[in-house]
Amino acid sequence: MKLFKVAPSLSALFLLTALGSGCQHAAAAAPPQDTAPGTSAPYVVPEAPAVPAPFATPPVLAGTPDVATLVARVRPAVVNITTVQQVHMHPFGFQGFPGFGDLLPFFHHGPSHQGENPDEGGDQVMKQQALGSGFIVDQQGHVVTNAHVVDDADVVKIKLADDREFRAKVIGKDTRLDVAVLQLQDAPRDLPVASLGASEGLRVGEYVVAIGNPFGLGNTVTMGIVSAKGRSIGAGPYDDFIQTDASINPGNSGGPLFNLRGQVVGINTAINPQGKGIGFAIPIDAVKDVLPQLVSNGRVSRGRIGVAIQPLDEDLARALGLSNARGALVEEVEAGSPADKAGIKTGDVIAAVNGEEVSNSEELPRLIARHAPGTEVKLTVVHDKRPRDVSVGLVALKDDTGSAASPDETPSTGSGAHSSALGIAVGEQEGHVVVERVRPDGPADGKLQPGDVIDEIDHQPVRSAEDLAGKVHAAPADRPILLRITRGDQSRYVAVERSGK
Repeated sequence: MKLFKVAPSLSALFLLTALGSGCQHAAAAAPPQDTAPGTSAPYVVPEAPAVPAPFATPPVLAGTPDVATLVARVRPAVVNITTVQQVHMHPFGFQGFPGFGDLLPFFHHGPSHQGENPDEGGDQVMKQQALGSGFIVDQQGHVVTNAHVVDDADVVKIKLADDREFRAKVIGKDTRLDVAVLQLQDAPRDLPVASLGASEGLRVGEYVVAIGNPFGLGNTVTMGIVSAKGRSIGAGPYDDFIQTDASINPGNSGGPLFNLRGQVVGINTAINPQGKGIGFAIPIDAVKDVLPQLVSNGRVSRGRIGVAIQPLDEDLARALGLSNARGALVEEVEAGSPADKAGIKTGDVIAAVNGEEVSNSEELPRLIARHAPGTEVKLTVVHDKRPRDVSVGLVALKDDTGSAASPDETPSTGSGAHSSALGIAVGEQEGHVVVERVRPDGPADGKLQPGDVIDEIDHQPVRSAEDLAGKVHAAPADRPILLRITRGDQSRYVAVERSGK
């Protein structure tokens, strides 16, 4: 079981479907203005209306928020989502259906024609029903939810708080951010609409209210605080979650997280199944960045510069001569990419995008992705302690198709030379210096591993085990040694302190 799970849907029998596994968003340039089909004007994210404060109804206790009045005002815009998916399965087992242990699906037999009659060896058809949440964002009937709530759905139904029901179709999905937009079919023009606030200004400790459909119990209200911001939980490249202790359960996925002004500040998305009171929501600022494109185009187009990056720690920062561990370290530059054409090299540290500081490596993809392909951004890059500004024209972000390769476990036929200063034994294999052993509790323990190829020391190429030893001996003693290694098919930087300093 993975540590973090999305909190999606349940069957009508209150059963879990497969639970799946995105920096603070500053004001960003608006996405490209596209025209929605059948309209003459581009889609514009609705502005948050003025909110009266304090509420009209007096609080139960002096100084406490009037949550009841807030809920009465905002709950009509929250919807329950039911999806149905037909899955063909073998009549003598459930092969090919991962996660069956988490489901008790409702079955029925498919049409009794050749190949689908169980008596003739055909497949059975399973109707998998799942539940989620969402909220209406405009009078045109657009509903925002999580992408995982409607993945592979054959039928999508929406139920309003007043029990009106509508069919809906998925008109846009962004799986990287886990956001989807639905369109109600034959919806009236008197729909209640949620007000979209701003998540950037949220403060840790601020009260928030979650409304959704947990375990099929529609219109459930829970309250808590913002426990943390900027959480990365490994859900995707744009992890930037709001953590809250407002109760979020399976079925809450896609539902709104409100502030006490009655504005949506997040989309409830994930839970930690091993803990209580640990839920995560996508910041609404990130959603507003992509909403116009999802409504108009059905997908999101993001820019990229073509680099692989890694985090900076204090040792790496010292090895690079930096005063702090802020920024993103470039470990690889894609040949022919915008970054390559702009002169960005491995070992550079990207410190800012259009003047906005990159505080850590996870922030860089989010800052770049705000800008559309074809636009130009100014990057502040530091190399050898010297900053410079470079202009980079963005290209479209590619789909993720690759997977990380495992480390090369081919035994070395080299000399088995030792580097006592680093606590490793190395050999030579096909012209490369390869780590064979790492001394437990030595300087490189936890940083290098057998099979790593040492390509550089302090930006100088390593050509042999003897060359490695000489460069380690000649390296300055007042800072860690900067190594560039290859592990599998990925290159990265590692800073290793020398023993005997």
